[in-house]
Amino acid sequence: MNSEQKKTKRKAIQKDLIFLIVILAIAIILTLVFPNKRGTVITASWKFFYEMILILPAVMILMGLFNVYVPKEIVVKYIGETAGIKAIFIGLLVGSLPTGPLYIAFPMASALIKKGAKISCIIAFLSAWACIKIPQEMIELQFLGLKFMLLRLTLTIVFVIIMGLLIEQIIKWSEQNQK
Repeated sequence: MNSEQKKTKRKAIQKDLIFLIVILAIAIILTLVFPNKRGTVITASWKFFYEMILILPAVMILMGLFNVYVPKEIVVKYIGETAGIKAIFIGLLVGSLPTGPLYIAFPMASALIKKGAKISCIIAFLSAWACIKIPQEMIELQFLGLKFMLLRLTLTIVFVIIMGLLIEQIIKWSEQNQK
C-alpha cells in the first residue's frame, strides 16, 4: 500500500470515528432529554451489538474466503459491465436467497464492487436482500394471498431494475463530469 492509499484510508477512518462520536453524542443527549426512554435505548442497543458480535465475524471470514477463492474474472464475466441485463437478474436471485439482516449484505456488496460487479447488479442484490426473500414471499402468500404477492413482487422487481439502471447511469454521469 503506497502512502497515498494509506492517507486516504486514514481519512476514511477519521470520518467514521467522527460519525460514531456524533451519533453517540446525539444518543446521550436524547437519553438525557428523555430519561424514561433510557432503559429501552440501552436494551435495544445491547441486543443489536450482541447480534452483530455473533454474526459479523462469520461474515468477515466468508468475505475473506470470497476475496481469496473467487477470481475477479468470474465476477466480471457474470455480473460485470459486459454481462448486460443478466447481471441484474443474477443480483436479484442471489439477494433473494439469504434470510439474514441487511447489514450483512453490505460487506458482500463491497467485495463484489471491488471485484468488478456492475452497480445495477449491486443495487438489485441489496434491494432483493431487503425486500424479496423466498421465505418472506411464502409467508406473504399465506397471509395476503397469491394476487397480492405476485403484484407486489412484480412491481418490486420492475422498480428495482429501473432503479438499478438509473443509479448506474447517474454514477457513470457523475464520474464523467468529475474528469
